[in-house]
Amino acid sequence: MASRKTFKRSIAATFALSAAGVLLTAAVPGLTGAALAQNKIKWAHVYEVNEPYHKESVWAAEEIKKRTNGKFDIQVFPASSLGKETDINQGLTLGTVDMIISGPSFAARTYPRVGIAYYPFIFRDGEHLLAYSKSDLFKEMAEEYRKKTGIAMLAYTYYGARHTTSNRAFKDCAGMKGLKIRVPDVAAYMATPKACAANPTPIAFAEVYLALQNGTVEAQENPLTTIEAKKFYEVQKHIMLTGHIVDGLVTQVAPHIWNKLSADEKQIFADVTQLAAARASADIKKREGELVEFFRKAGLTISEVDRSSFQQAVLKNSPLESMGFTKADYDKIQAVK
Repeated sequence: MASRKTFKRSIAATFALSAAGVLLTAAVPGLTGAALAQNKIKWAHVYEVNEPYHKESVWAAEEIKKRTNGKFDIQVFPASSLGKETDINQGLTLGTVDMIISGPSFAARTYPRVGIAYYPFIFRDGEHLLAYSKSDLFKEMAEEYRKKTGIAMLAYTYYGARHTTSNRAFKDCAGMKGLKIRVPDVAAYMATPKACAANPTPIAFAEVYLALQNGTVEAQENPLTTIEAKKFYEVQKHIMLTGHIVDGLVTQVAPHIWNKLSADEKQIFADVTQLAAARASADIKKREGELVEFFRKAGLTISEVDRSSFQQAVLKNSPLESMGFTKADYDKIQAVK
């Protein structure tokens, strides 16, 4: 008798829960079964909250949520709050993060071919890099990378032309000799200072300001917008407009998320992140045009340099093939309009 009563109570509870679900869905327009089973996603990066990369990532997170009727609740974690850039890239595979925006130089550790975008002087300017990001060549690389790692590369954001700040001014490649300069721990970033007999020193991005302040290094290289956002200009005296690398960031989604998305959801993620990337790229290009005067007013000297001296040194001392790149890919990038 007791078991019959228990069974009846169980059935009644099941109907009550089902009815509650129906009432909740009816009471909240747009709330679907998929939305009730909400997916929480961690989106990590190393940039400051006032930078376009963060602002547009937050916008994209909200837009994806809207377009999927609340199914995906994406929280953006800025400023290395979930780890340094190496950590968050590894996190895509380990499952500790779900999305990132990061330089593809880290992806190149697993898939070296994509690293050619960091070969010094390969891009004429930001427009050239963005044209490459829409090219068949990049689409081919992104697909090969996805097949190898499961990670989907969805959008490319212009990060800026990388210039050199230092407490010692120089005008050409020879002037860099012996300069202790912070660079990311990536061969392509080290190519220019090594070719000019400088002393490239890898230091985590979050630690660069302190390293410049206490003299651990005397120089660093980054786009003007990053020099502003990270306040490197406060602890440096000179900016040399070397423009040695035209840099970009790639929005990436981990396989444990991407593989569970429907075709429509994948399209939404791609469309929204590409729109966010375009918006951030426009902001960066606009701000770059304003910053030279800003830094002058802050007391720094801004110097043009003999860029050909750097380019020739790189081609001589770090040829494409020595870094694992091919002339065929290089030529395809040069042909992109």
